[in-house]
Amino acid sequence: MADDFSFEITERFGVLSEAKTGWTTELNKVSWGGRPAKFDIRSWSPDHTKMGKGITLSSDEITALKKTLDSITL
Repeated sequence: MADDFSFEITERFGVLSEAKTGWTTELNKVSWGGRPAKFDIRSWSPDHTKMGKGITLSSDEITALKKTLDSITL
């Protein structure tokens, strides 16, 4: 089952933070298992072969997140 795991970063939007270890938290579009790419926020190793926990969002969810973030005063 683990051999069936595949992913492809289809679009990179930006690095949100970088740890001393070189791992970065990024916003990307990722295709998981050959399915259509979705927005994805997670940590990645410098060579992008390993990843940490993250969150995957549909277009509707990222739109709702953007609207929510736009309403916050920082």
